[in-house]
Amino acid sequence: QVQFVESGGDLVQPGGSLGLSCVASGITFWLVNMGWYRQAPGKQRELVASITSGSRTNYLDSVKGRFTIARDNAKKTVYLQMNNLEPEDTAVYYCNIYPPRTGAWGQGTQVTVSS
Repeated sequence: QVQFVESGGDLVQPGGSLGLSCVASGITFWLVNMGWYRQAPGKQRELVASITSGSRTNYLDSVKGRFTIARDNAKKTVYLQMNNLEPEDTAVYYCNIYPPRTGAWGQGTQVTVSS
């Protein structure tokens, strides 16, 4: 059974930083592309960043230069370092395979950017 457990979300002031982690199980992690997604209230879930099995990365335009995705295959973990956070980054953040596997969504982790 595929499972993702996200952590690291918090309340942070604008301009602050947070690091998210996601531990995967039930998949051959080193073979799959992974993504971080987010869903803000009243909006559809969107892809924030992706990383291929070969560690090639891609980012949503609005987070380029501020967010960094990385992976540790030995730990079956994908990370998202978020710097210079903006109120518009407020959302529940999820990880999943990229493209996402329906039914494999975890609980997510809440990121709130507010003064």
